[in-house]
Amino acid sequence: MTSSSAAPSTNVVRVAVLGCGNVGGALVEMIEDRSAEIEARTGISLEIAGVAVSDVARERKVGIARTLITTDAIGLATRDDVDVVVEVMGGIDPARSVVEAALLEGRPVVTANKALLAFAGGELAEIASANHVDLLYEAAVASAIPVVRPLRESLAGEHIERVMGIVNGTTNFILTRMDEDDEEYETALAEAQRLGLAERDPSADVGGDDAASKAAILASLAFGCDVNGTDVHREGITGVRAVDVEFARKLGYVVKLLAIAELLDGGPSISVRVHPAMVPRTHPLASVRGAFNAVFVEGDGCGELMFYGPGAGGAAAASAVLGDVIDAARNLSAGTFGPQPRRAPMEVWPREELRSAFYMSVEVVDRPGVLASVATVFGKNGVSIRVMEQVGLGSEARLIFLTHVAREGDVAATLVELGNLDVVDRVGGVLRVVGDE
Repeated sequence: MTSSSAAPSTNVVRVAVLGCGNVGGALVEMIEDRSAEIEARTGISLEIAGVAVSDVARERKVGIARTLITTDAIGLATRDDVDVVVEVMGGIDPARSVVEAALLEGRPVVTANKALLAFAGGELAEIASANHVDLLYEAAVASAIPVVRPLRESLAGEHIERVMGIVNGTTNFILTRMDEDDEEYETALAEAQRLGLAERDPSADVGGDDAASKAAILASLAFGCDVNGTDVHREGITGVRAVDVEFARKLGYVVKLLAIAELLDGGPSISVRVHPAMVPRTHPLASVRGAFNAVFVEGDGCGELMFYGPGAGGAAAASAVLGDVIDAARNLSAGTFGPQPRRAPMEVWPREELRSAFYMSVEVVDRPGVLASVATVFGKNGVSIRVMEQVGLGSEARLIFLTHVAREGDVAATLVELGNLDVVDRVGGVLRVVGDE
């Protein structure tokens, strides 16, 4: 450490970066390009201590000195000359072992790994607290959008009732194209892949797994409980058809993949789920287009808050990681650390007992008496119809229903019975309707 009467004292902080993909590479580049600016603003001089990769021979966009590269992630993370460890490897193993080793050695850890946090966030937080070091993860939920820190700190005294958001840029881009350009799902997905917004294997995004991990993290922060990714009910967007999006538009809605975490009956029960839903076009989340993300927070005192910004891209995530690195470095310099949120037990409410309005599309034989047969099934299961529209399809017809708020278990029973009717050819799209309240 050096000091000068004309400038703040400088504390050199050496950073180990585990993983050098889009996020890791962008982070290394940011630290090298912005080191002087960061030092002038914070008094902290960041240096790259090393970069752990799985393949040393692989070409990378960012130039890194060969002497900094290693395949020994644990060795790098626990080295005596490393002050802060950044984990952007992704996945659960070996990332979990490396993060645990770093924390046990007293190294603060910054991670963008939502799958790891959703699977083992509670255990890692306990290790961090026991060893008096930071575990920071702003980039794990909504990339560059500051959501984690406000929930953990600014809203720590707020009674939060619900967190609802668009937390996956790939699916939001696809659904936006389907809504605005009348594209089929497959066409919009191919466009997302061409633009680099979707992986070659997009299943984690379009299947809802990515958003489910983020929903678990948000629920843990919002309600002070330990929510595992396996507690999150998930439905992806692969079953959303262009015709469903079109009818949503006609009815004044837009289709979004939502992550929802909410208290039920004031607690201690919660619901955490991910599914496509119809959102009124007047709702703030309806205007979130393309690969952008937004998280909507509802609380007793704060009312309604929305955090909005880019939700995809290596540079955006690296920006959030860099902010956490600077926070960890400041705490190291002050000889302190940020305590992890305390986690209380919560009961996850059975999905069958949740209540929502629904959109349903049912393709039937076009002959007299069909509508009466279908309506009887709704009434038998206690599901009340709010709006019905019939569209002719030659010898068939498509019946479109919007229901009043109904119990999910009753809606599921209705769908099974409809599928067994002789006059029903196919039960098509089924979407929850949220935000009308």
